[in-house]
Amino acid sequence: MAIKYRTPQEMPKEELLAYISDIAKNWLAHDGLWFLEVEKRWGMDAAIETDRDAWSVFTTIEARRIMQRLGIKEGGGLDALEVALRFRMYAHINRQKIERPEPGVLIFTMQTCRVQDARKRKKLPDFPCKPVGLVEYGNFAATIDPRIRTECVFCPPDEHPPDAWCRWRFTLTE
Repeated sequence: MAIKYRTPQEMPKEELLAYISDIAKNWLAHDGLWFLEVEKRWGMDAAIETDRDAWSVFTTIEARRIMQRLGIKEGGGLDALEVALRFRMYAHINRQKIERPEPGVLIFTMQTCRVQDARKRKKLPDFPCKPVGLVEYGNFAATIDPRIRTECVFCPPDEHPPDAWCRWRFTLTE
C-alpha cells in the first residue's frame, strides 16, 4: 500500500503551519539533546560555553537568511529587527511580545519558552541561559543593524516575573 502524503508545496495553509511548527520543535529538540550530551560528558560550564560559541555563529546565519528571504537590507534599524524577530525559529513555538515604548527602543519579551517550561514541568531549576542569550540576541541584532545595542533586562538565572522568561532591550544608536 502506498503512503499518501503532500509535499510542503502542496499543503494547505493550516497543514503547512503545523509542519513549520514541527520543524521548529525538532530543531529545538536536537539543540537540547546536543546540549545534554555535552553537559553529561564535560559538565554544565563546558556545555554553556560550547552552546554560546555555537549560537554566536548560528544566530548570524539565521539573521542573514531571514534578511535575504524577506529582502531586509542591513542597517534597517529597529523596524527591520522587529520584523526579523518574528521570523526566528523560536517564533513558531514560543509566545513572544514586542513593544516599542519610545523612539529608538524595542523591548522583546519571551513569554513562553519550551525549554524552560519543560524544566518547570520536571520540577528542575530554570536553565541559566543568560550567557548564551547575550551572544544570541546581541549577534542577531548586530547582523540586522550594527547600530543596534542589546541589553538583557532579565534572563535566567536572573529573577523573572511568572509571565515571562527573558526580556531584551534593543536601542538604536547613531
